[in-house]
Amino acid sequence: MSLQAKIMEKMKEAMKSKDTVALQSLRAVKSEILLAQTKGGDTQFGEAEEIKLLQKLVKQRKDSAALYQEQGREDLAEPELAEAAIIAQFLPAQMSADDLKAFIGDLIAKVGASSMKDMGKVMGMASKELAGKADGKAISSIVKELLG
Repeated sequence: MSLQAKIMEKMKEAMKSKDTVALQSLRAVKSEILLAQTKGGDTQFGEAEEIKLLQKLVKQRKDSAALYQEQGREDLAEPELAEAAIIAQFLPAQMSADDLKAFIGDLIAKVGASSMKDMGKVMGMASKELAGKADGKAISSIVKELLG
């Protein structure tokens, strides 16, 4: 089942249960997908593009929530975090910190990286292989930790 079909199914469920937060989140995702498809000229785009789009939407909501929390506006931060959680359910399962550290350690050994000079090489490969499975900030911090 495609991402759009899953979203439409969840939208129907949200409408039936009168879950406005879920409905708003799902409509935003559907809108972004349609915009991306019309902008690129594709009627369907691949799973990798869908994952990138969903990650972007989750990141936007989490960043907004963090800003609201810094300003003491919990009333605005909570809906953003709720929307992020709803959108994140369509993402593949994220790797745990231990699994991520082990994977990056193996990757560093395979590449032969030994210092921070090699960070670009390691980050490029890690980002490509871990697309959708781990956050870029988490990957970067572990690479720095292991190479530093």
